[in-house]
Amino acid sequence: MSAYDRPSGPPTATQDSAFLRACRREPVPHTPVWFMRQAGRSLPEYRKVREGISMLDSCMRPDLVTEITLQPVRRHGVDAAIYFSDIVVPLKAIGLDLDIRPGVGPVVERPVRTRADLERLRPLEAGDVSYVTEAVRLLVAELGATPLIGFAGAPFTLASYLVEGGPSKNHEHTKAMMYGDPQLWADLLDRLAGITSTFLRVQIEAGASAVQLFDSWAGALRPEDYRRSVLPASKKVFDAVEGLGVPRIHFGVGTGELLGAMSEAGADVVGADWRVRLDEAARRIGPGKAVQGNLDPAVLFAPRAAVADQADQVLEAAADLDGHIFNLGHGVLPATDPDALTRLVAHVHERTAKS
Repeated sequence: MSAYDRPSGPPTATQDSAFLRACRREPVPHTPVWFMRQAGRSLPEYRKVREGISMLDSCMRPDLVTEITLQPVRRHGVDAAIYFSDIVVPLKAIGLDLDIRPGVGPVVERPVRTRADLERLRPLEAGDVSYVTEAVRLLVAELGATPLIGFAGAPFTLASYLVEGGPSKNHEHTKAMMYGDPQLWADLLDRLAGITSTFLRVQIEAGASAVQLFDSWAGALRPEDYRRSVLPASKKVFDAVEGLGVPRIHFGVGTGELLGAMSEAGADVVGADWRVRLDEAARRIGPGKAVQGNLDPAVLFAPRAAVADQADQVLEAAADLDGHIFNLGHGVLPATDPDALTRLVAHVHERTAKS
């Protein structure tokens, strides 16, 4: 049976997990915790298994993806796993010439700047990422009652990498296209929305319990630009997976001014970075959504007592929210002490445990 026909949601074993209950805004035994980039460079076991293997090659090996995804679950006792991959994997899968360079990030050999360049963005097919299907199935079997979160990059962030040719501080070429050729921009995002939708569907069909759409660069936009030039494509992605029975999470960096608009894209859970208190973030997001976040990742470098105090402030701000998932306000920083993450999980669980 394909995911398109499957009326049920996440695997039965995960349905009563604290994470999925929080996504559904139901009572939880404790506030669930997971961390963006929890599988990665902060873990010595990750660095060991990645020795001599490029990032993209790592993402295409189901055995390695499985091991890396499980590492933080074993070490930290988090309430959900996040599928180990990279947002450019579906772009690589359709044949684009790109690489992930250490210390730089995704680099595109031939940036997308003209209408002719769009022809290189063919639709993604499930067979293009068969290794994702295999890895998700392996993970679901290993994780049991622990949910697996699938993910993808949002159309705007993918477009920014493609148009700029790599990471950018100012997004000059991206905004030049968005303002100067709005139809080309809309067509580019529409194609990327289709690719992203398929990538998420593949993960859900294989057994992912939830999915998160990362819009890492959306904070570079004004609210009016986001609504006009980005929101329609993000909404298309969420609409495409709406009937597949899994919670949908939306997250962006520096998006405090965009939370209301991002909420309109259709996610069930909206993440906030550390720049906005969670009670205020929830007000901007509006009713009917669970909220995820939002400890500053840099706090983890402070002494233990300070980390606990800052975590408590997040929990206090979230105390009256109808559905809260504790997370960082962005990804785990590479130099983070793994023990600090383990202690943080235990602290949140202890402080929020229901008798």
